[in-house]
Amino acid sequence: MQKTIFITGASSGLGKATAKLFHQKGWYVIATMREPAHETELTALNDVTILPLDVTDPQQIQSTVAQAIAIRNIDVVFNNAGYGLMGALEALTDEQILKEVNTNLLGVIRVTQAFIPHFRKNKGGMFLSTTSMGGLFAFPLHSIYHATKFGIEGWSESMSFELAPHNIGIKTIAPGGFSTNFLGRSLDRSNHPAYAALEEKLFSNIDTMMDAASTPEQIAEIVFEAATDGKDQVRYVAGADANALYARRLEIGSEAFRREIRDEFFG
Repeated sequence: MQKTIFITGASSGLGKATAKLFHQKGWYVIATMREPAHETELTALNDVTILPLDVTDPQQIQSTVAQAIAIRNIDVVFNNAGYGLMGALEALTDEQILKEVNTNLLGVIRVTQAFIPHFRKNKGGMFLSTTSMGGLFAFPLHSIYHATKFGIEGWSESMSFELAPHNIGIKTIAPGGFSTNFLGRSLDRSNHPAYAALEEKLFSNIDTMMDAASTPEQIAEIVFEAATDGKDQVRYVAGADANALYARRLEIGSEAFRREIRDEFFG
């Protein structure tokens, strides 16, 4: 029987790559995005339905989830919508902080909550969420972004106990850098003169980071693996850069790793 995946943030990058990969693998795809009218590539595919969804809108979450369930029995939900927020905390507005938390954290929680009754009724299902290597360790000037991604990691681990008796899985995909327009349309940035040197140092490292970056298509393969491998595993670290840094943190311990990061920027 053909399986179905529901994807948030499918208009570009990892979300779109994942939609295309699952479609190629024979799945039915329900791809959601804020502006479906702008989508042309996915709409040309058979067995793909495009629905509107802004994950910061609780009412739209409820209506879109209900619409999706009415169309198909959902097997996997991929919470992928999100964006980056960069800047010193004192430079950020309350509006920026709330938007980041609403999108990256509360959006994931609300979409998941809306689907749980459907999965319980079906006696099974799988939730996947995009976190980041930024949900495993931290870099300067991304404190609110890290708060949301660390939050999803911890929330997912807790939910794994809560959902397991109902045969519902929950997993996180924690990529490193990948070559999309994240530094353009998917990055909100605030500057502050007191942190100018740190900002300059951070951006001077971007080219090096991108040299080790994965493509969205490579990360999408990890999403498919997590959805289909049947493993009792919550976290999937994705990409050579993320795996190398995560291995280093495990090898030397969290405090020594933190000092290495600090020395990279302030040494």
